[in-house]
Amino acid sequence: MSTARIALANIRFPPSPEASVDLAANAIHEASLQRADVICFPECYVPGYRALGRPIKPPTLQFLERAWSDIALAAAKAHVGVVLGTDRIVGGDFRISVLVINHDGTVAGFQDKVQLDPSEEALYRPGVERCVFAAGSLKFGIAICHEGFRYPETVRWAATRGAHIVFHPHFTEAEPGGYRPEAFADPKNSFHEKSILCRAAENTCYLATVNCSGEGSPTTSAFVRPDGTLLSWQPYGVEGLLVADIELTEASGLLASRYKPSLP
Repeated sequence: MSTARIALANIRFPPSPEASVDLAANAIHEASLQRADVICFPECYVPGYRALGRPIKPPTLQFLERAWSDIALAAAKAHVGVVLGTDRIVGGDFRISVLVINHDGTVAGFQDKVQLDPSEEALYRPGVERCVFAAGSLKFGIAICHEGFRYPETVRWAATRGAHIVFHPHFTEAEPGGYRPEAFADPKNSFHEKSILCRAAENTCYLATVNCSGEGSPTTSAFVRPDGTLLSWQPYGVEGLLVADIELTEASGLLASRYKPSLP
């Protein structure tokens, strides 16, 4: 059976925009040591997620281009594909985006966040289209944070176009008095991780959700199989790469392809 090895960068929130580039490059190197084909980072890892009152200045275009170039060089050196959560600037407006870099360091493209969370609307503008990417025989889509948690169609769109796996870069952090889970999709926790199980099962594709490591975080990084069962997950608050081998033939997209919108 055809397989792909995927790494999820469950690493600490970057202390500065400059540090985000160094931490990303280090994770790419570690992914190569673990023979990963692709590594995925959390939402807006470069320069760091700016919503929710975090004291991070908006990046300049010059910083972003330099950061992307440095990370592309790291990808080429490691021979690892990269799915990088990042800001980007389009027509003077900021977008929450994901930069996809091929294993040779060339740029495959961007997937912008099309459906923003209301808390993000003061800082960002939504994207307008969705994409499917390839890394060798692996095909994948991307649904960013709020999109994957709340909107099934974001994952279905990719699955109906042949995606074996949908990456779900997101960012959540502990809130004062918030519930601190010890197991993925804990019934006492919020709906968020349970929705990830549903996104995989309802589309017969793999789901890979990735968050920063953080003490008391309500969500963590995990792989979910196409039948909606949990393949593996990273212990909460523990920094490191979560690596898994996925069997591409198991991701048939069958249930996604059978979806028929109801008529009025």
